[in-house]
Amino acid sequence: MSRFTITGLQKLQKELEDATRTLRTLEGELSAVTYNPSDPSSAEAAVAHMERAIDAKMTRYHGNTIVDDLVRKMKDRYRQAIHERAAEARSQKQIS
Repeated sequence: MSRFTITGLQKLQKELEDATRTLRTLEGELSAVTYNPSDPSSAEAAVAHMERAIDAKMTRYHGNTIVDDLVRKMKDRYRQAIHERAAEARSQKQIS
């Protein structure tokens, strides 16, 4: 009969608890951004603003692998959404 010990569960449990707290922190509006969709630098400024807002909410949990992955995915999703909305607005402007 073999016997082995599982280690690291306390660290995983803490990371999961931090991730749960982080998700609660993110409920509601993170930040509002306005930008000129015709100006790429304005869209980039909006992305930077959103990333700073996310970082401000998440700084307490920096280093938690679960939270860090969540932050990266959120930033990617918001960056993509901002650029897509800017492209749609430019497209609508060209049609008009």
